[in-house]
Amino acid sequence: MHRISRWLIGGALALLACSGAASAQGVYDDWSSVKAPAPPPLAKVTVDPATTALLVLDIARQTCNAESRPRCIAMLPRVAKVLAFARAKGVPVIYTLGAASKPADIWPEAAMRGDEPLVTAGPDKFVNTDLEKMLREKGIKTVICIGAAAHGAVLHTAASAAFRGFDVLVPVDLMASDTAYAEQYTAWHLVNAPRLGERIKLTRLDWLN
Repeated sequence: MHRISRWLIGGALALLACSGAASAQGVYDDWSSVKAPAPPPLAKVTVDPATTALLVLDIARQTCNAESRPRCIAMLPRVAKVLAFARAKGVPVIYTLGAASKPADIWPEAAMRGDEPLVTAGPDKFVNTDLEKMLREKGIKTVICIGAAAHGAVLHTAASAAFRGFDVLVPVDLMASDTAYAEQYTAWHLVNAPRLGERIKLTRLDWLN
């Protein structure tokens, strides 16, 4: 009996020691030494206007401004270019906004046209909206996600689209955030998280054809 007790106590102490060693190697302890992985590959893409839609996510003054997100302001000329590209090819354009924004708040470079639909929602634009229905009715199989919050609407809407069976293109120079790190993390997550890499490709504006 004494031998069994000593064995149990010894085992418990060993488990505690292992637990302590593991917790000492958590991400907070390693934070300053973590190195960024190599950038994910970008893909050159030929866009099929019959089956592709462009989602313009929250490019309004509340979420895209010089005070909190100057990287988004710097992105606006590229937004104008991708909109011209999509409209010239006949790609449907769908806008989204958060609850605090209205169409008049959208930057001129990203301005809506009268016949382009608008969805108002939180970071995942599929939640409590008819976005999926809208895409299915148009025969859309691929969505291009661009937006003011890489770590918000771009990440969550692109992931949600992938989980719903859509293919997703995310131009890395058409998603902004407060910091470059948030954009970097989002790019990595989109192609490395479970099930997302099967559906999502990263690209850039001048690689869309």
